[in-house]
Amino acid sequence: MMNVEERLYEKAISFYKELKGTRENKVEDIFERKGLIVSDQDFLVQNYSRKRPKLAFNPGALLEEKTLHVFPRFIFEYYTYTSSVGEFSVNIEDVVNNNLKLPVEAKIILWPKFLWEFKGCEDPRAFKDKEDLIILYTGYGYSLEDNKLTTSIVQALAKFDKNFSIIKRGFFKIKSTEGNYFIPRSNKDSALLKAEDDDAIMLTRPLIKDIELGWRARANLNDITIDEESMEPSLWFEDWEFKVGWSTNVLKLSSNEFLVGWHGVLKEDYSYRNGLAIVDNEGKLLAISNYLLAPKGINEEYGDRPYVIFGNGLISYKENLVWIGGVSDYAIGFFVTELDKALEKLKWIQ
Repeated sequence: MMNVEERLYEKAISFYKELKGTRENKVEDIFERKGLIVSDQDFLVQNYSRKRPKLAFNPGALLEEKTLHVFPRFIFEYYTYTSSVGEFSVNIEDVVNNNLKLPVEAKIILWPKFLWEFKGCEDPRAFKDKEDLIILYTGYGYSLEDNKLTTSIVQALAKFDKNFSIIKRGFFKIKSTEGNYFIPRSNKDSALLKAEDDDAIMLTRPLIKDIELGWRARANLNDITIDEESMEPSLWFEDWEFKVGWSTNVLKLSSNEFLVGWHGVLKEDYSYRNGLAIVDNEGKLLAISNYLLAPKGINEEYGDRPYVIFGNGLISYKENLVWIGGVSDYAIGFFVTELDKALEKLKWIQ
């Protein structure tokens, strides 16, 4: 009898063989660069004794009227790379008009408290649930096995009230058909499509044996579990990629269409390149682009982790699509294009 990981691995292999070869290895960068916020020179943290983070990158984002809330990943250490999640706000008009006012004032709203996130709270994605804010983030820490610490990477959830006070916190486990729980060695790069009370549809990226591709699933936000039976692969990697993952929150286009950013990690230069996809209200892939956003020039190619534009915020404003992403692990970039222009680049597969 197969266990949870073996059953999921079988699904992944079957899916990969079916859809491999749909995308091309080419970049058509359609985004204009609209400003860069650079770590310690552009941030003032208000609620911590150290005011200038060494690094600020990989931000989530949420738009409320004209206020763009940005949730950066902060690092204050040189050696341990321990991350926290902050918050700052800017006017969306200042973003699209390339008129950001610097430095920005920020506060830390999430930092490590538990063993499973001891080494950092990383790469947030934001989702508004009625009056509350849900942030999905990577908990990088340890599990205790046989009285020894083993490194773990979990898909974590934190729910905040309107004052950014935490009211719930934990990490996702996969609930098997037998009622047991499975925790992958790594699970990250997730986004919520929708939530009704505690029942949600999510996109996620568990490591299943040696395969990292995008999945869709049903989740329970009360006990923070993913239903194994509902899990289906939805995003695959191509031969020239090590892996793929979901990059951003989702944007609702219609009752059954959601736009989401994704990334691929390339074998040729170990770069992160980004594209867009449309999924239905169950997370099934409907359309996908080739790469539409990739590092170019010294400011994007050179940093603490070179050749990266990564996640994590995607918002629409008027006719614009705005991607808010980390730049080579040292800065936050704002990338803008016309929404219609972006949608024209997607290839329908369903």
